[in-house]
Amino acid sequence: MKRQRAIEPPADSRRQWNVTSQTMLSAAIRDWANSEGLIWLHLSKTVTAGLLAQGIAMLLDLPQPRIAMTTVFVLMQPFSGMVLAKSFYRLFGTAVGTVAALMLGALFVQQPELYMFGMVAWVSACIAAAVRYRHFKWYGFVLAGYTAALIGVPNVTAPHDLFLAALTRAAEVTIGIVCSSAVSALIAPQRSSLALLHALQIRYTNFTAFAADALGRGIERGQFERRFANLVDEIVGFEATRIFAAFEDPAMRSRSQHLGRLNGEFMDACARLHALHQLLKRGRVNASAPVIDAIKPYFHQLSSLLAPQADATVDASRVAARLRLFQASLPRRVRETRRPLETAPAEPLADFDTAAELLYRFVDEWIRYSETYAALARRKPENKQRNGSRYVSRTNGSLVAFTFVRSAVVLSIVGWFWIATDWPSGGLAVIGAALVCALTSTAPNPSKTAVQMALGAVLATMTGYFFTCYVYPNIDGFPLLCIMLAPVLALGGFVATRKLTAGYGIGFSVFFCLLAGPDNVVTYAPDLLINNGLALSAAMLLAAIVFAVVFPADMPWLIDRIMGDLREQVVFACNDKLPGLNQRFQSSTHDLASQLRLLLTRRSGRRRDALRWMLATLEVGHAVIDLRSEASRATYAVTIHRRWDSALEQTCNALSQLFARPDAHALEHALVAVRSATWIAQDVLQTVHADREKRHDLQRILSCLHFIRTALLDKDAPFNTR
Repeated sequence: MKRQRAIEPPADSRRQWNVTSQTMLSAAIRDWANSEGLIWLHLSKTVTAGLLAQGIAMLLDLPQPRIAMTTVFVLMQPFSGMVLAKSFYRLFGTAVGTVAALMLGALFVQQPELYMFGMVAWVSACIAAAVRYRHFKWYGFVLAGYTAALIGVPNVTAPHDLFLAALTRAAEVTIGIVCSSAVSALIAPQRSSLALLHALQIRYTNFTAFAADALGRGIERGQFERRFANLVDEIVGFEATRIFAAFEDPAMRSRSQHLGRLNGEFMDACARLHALHQLLKRGRVNASAPVIDAIKPYFHQLSSLLAPQADATVDASRVAARLRLFQASLPRRVRETRRPLETAPAEPLADFDTAAELLYRFVDEWIRYSETYAALARRKPENKQRNGSRYVSRTNGSLVAFTFVRSAVVLSIVGWFWIATDWPSGGLAVIGAALVCALTSTAPNPSKTAVQMALGAVLATMTGYFFTCYVYPNIDGFPLLCIMLAPVLALGGFVATRKLTAGYGIGFSVFFCLLAGPDNVVTYAPDLLINNGLALSAAMLLAAIVFAVVFPADMPWLIDRIMGDLREQVVFACNDKLPGLNQRFQSSTHDLASQLRLLLTRRSGRRRDALRWMLATLEVGHAVIDLRSEASRATYAVTIHRRWDSALEQTCNALSQLFARPDAHALEHALVAVRSATWIAQDVLQTVHADREKRHDLQRILSCLHFIRTALLDKDAPFNTR
């Protein structure tokens, strides 16, 4: 019998299989490099910078090289722009804190009670200022307070050593700053400017899909509110990203106004989309549904123009071009659709006119946003004729005072116990309390973060005990020291990169370096290390108890104060000067709403109420600004109707009173004022009806007034549910 030969696949099939396998492997590697690979790169750079700072401080024979390594783990961030920004403010905060420690030491020589009082006041004031200014200014204020405690507290009873300690500590911190900045910027730098552009692309794409869904098939109320709230977080977070991107990229620095205008136009587009969604929802609930249905084809057409877009970088300018064609034909088509409806009742017809006006304004805002984004994505020269928009942040004064009192209480308890008991590790407990108060000042759940940091400090103490007793005595030379420290430092850094366990990683990394980091002359005193670790852990657990029991961040009176500031944004929209008012109003409103979302982290009715007050504030405030802007152009109305100015003034005053003190009487008064202004505007419209331009001015004013009235009558509005 003949032996049969094995059937082999054709050569072309083998080559195709090899190419497919290589393609899949390359794609898997790229996915890993863009996700987990970035984390491991960050860990490698952090450990390298920490060991480099440790080695340089040892080479310079500084007394506590571990402070330099600790500085790296406090400072290091994935993007070089973050590190540079933090380094700038850290240097400034370190210098100010050093001066403060020297001044307090000079004023209260060998007077620990007075010195502790001054230190508590200084650190608490710095933490409160950090909450007030936030972003990377936050870090400068935090370091100004923490550095003063770090330098001054250990030298309260030895004032003659204070000046030398201040100089050496400043040198150690500076080495950590320089090493972290150099490693981040020179070794495989991850540019925050590129991340910013990528985030803008994702935001444009997501908002396009969101707008297409809201205008086309419609979105359920709760889902719309959740998605809109995510946009609020993006608006506020964009400003922080823009700040640290400017530290690393001169191009971003030169285009700061362009970026600011882009964020402002995004806020305008969001506000218009929300207004359209609300008007459509009310039209479906009320008797206006048949009339509203007449304009829905325009919404569906606009949705179809937005929905297919997948690549925002390429298509933004083409989207703007298509929308310009849509916008150009919109007034004529709307007039043709409206003619058969002129016999309808006045209220549904007003809904139709308002929806058409809002649709036109939304398309106009979207075109501007798309053109600005396309120019930025393609690095086109900035249009100098259009002024940049400035983001205006606002922080509630009660929140700042609350942070000051909370920090002062924690530091006072720990400081009093230290002085009363003469606890040898009490000074380190004060430093730990200052650190946890500072690092949790803007945390969503400060008590939880403090507990995680305390447990991280416990683990750091146990690991430090092992190193002090069994590792350091058995190694010789800096290279072997680096080999032994690298895995431990990398583990802490890895845990810190995970959102749910960040507090454990921060506590472990920072306090392992602070408690058990090697010095030039290693002190083998495990009992001292355990006492210091217990002091740090006890201070942080005390802070967690105070944060959770005595001063919880979501205290009703504090939330009510911030809610009051949020509602007062409508008062601001009614009374402030018009130039630049829209940008100031929207940015500060989003800022306050973001603070509320940060404090109210749990799923609760209070958080939903805060979000709905924010939406109502944006809705009415934006409409009032539109009303005032249109009225400022229709100056001829004063000569036509003598009560024109007083009617607008009464409307603004009534809306201000409603949002300042919402109740049924204020709501009724606001409805009467809006109705009176509407009647007067209709009288003026009849007078100028023959003049096309003036007629359009009055129609836009009537649309603003009608939209405000529908917002006040909305049964889901927060002032109607009280």
